[in-house]
Parts: sequence; C-alpha cells; structure tokens
Amino acid sequence: MGMSRSPEKGKRFQAGQRGGISVEYVVVCAVLALTLGIGMASDDSVLRQLLMAMRLSFSKLAYAFSLP
Repeated sequence: MGMSRSPEKGKRFQAGQRGGISVEYVVVCAVLALTLGIGMASDDSVLRQLLMAMRLSFSKLAYAFSLP
C-alpha cells in the first residue's frame, strides 16, 4: 500500500509557510532601498537619478495626455 499523509500534517506545514514569502519581499525591498539610498546626500546618487527620470517621464506623459 502507498504511504498516506494525515491531513493534519499537511495543514500544519502550510500554516507554517504562510508568511514566508512576505518576509522575503520585505527583506529584498529593504536591501534595495538601502543600496540605492546610500549616498543620497549627493546629486549623483542612483536613487535620486531614478526619481528624477521618473518625474520627467511622468511630466512628459501628463503633457501628452493634456494635448487635444
């Protein structure tokens, strides 16, 4: 006969894994924010350049949408 699992074991395993991916996302986002944010005091930091590029892109998009 094949080995069968009890439903309780499967439920306990799934319940323990429920928040694992959320913790991984938080850790990865925190590392990215720290990596990009280092040197934020200068104008040539990567995060500041990224924010300026996003701001410029949004203003160009808003201008394009405002045209008749």
